Amino acid sequence: MNSSIAELFLAYSVHKLRDMRNCVETCLLELNDEQVWERKAAHENTIGNLILHLCGNIRQWIMHGVGRETDVRTRDLEFSQNSGLTKAELLTLFAATITEAVAVIEALPHERLLERTDPQQRGEVSVLDAIYQVVGHVQQHTGQIILLTKQMCARDLDLTIPRPRS
Repeated sequence: MNSSIAELFLAYSVHKLRDMRNCVETCLLELNDEQVWERKAAHENTIGNLILHLCGNIRQWIMHGVGRETDVRTRDLEFSQNSGLTKAELLTLFAATITEAVAVIEALPHERLLERTDPQQRGEVSVLDAIYQVVGHVQQHTGQIILLTKQMCARDLDLTIPRPRS
């Protein structure tokens, strides 16, 4: 693999993960502990569930699938929990998980991007695919966290370029 392309991919992946961590932090700072576990209907996920889910997914795909650590994920618990952790604890967990994933990605030799891994025992993917899957997954659920936070706060969070409001 072209070293400069690999370097660009890894650096951009790290940048996006850190950026999404900052967005989640901004959201959690706007909410109280009850709001992070608020659910309007049984079929909905809470912000707390989404954060637990992201941490489990990142750990499984990056730390296990890429970093070769033991898989410790219990996916069902990510969605069944409906309280127990404060927003501060969730934020600490999410930040620590992102930091650990970033360390794995930053230490990854470029030639490993083409190696095969099977983090979920559902079929092999390249290490590059695993990283790409995680970055996209984090962005997807961060968007949901942002939307839920905007709805609960009844205002924009100005996470991008601030705009004049009419």
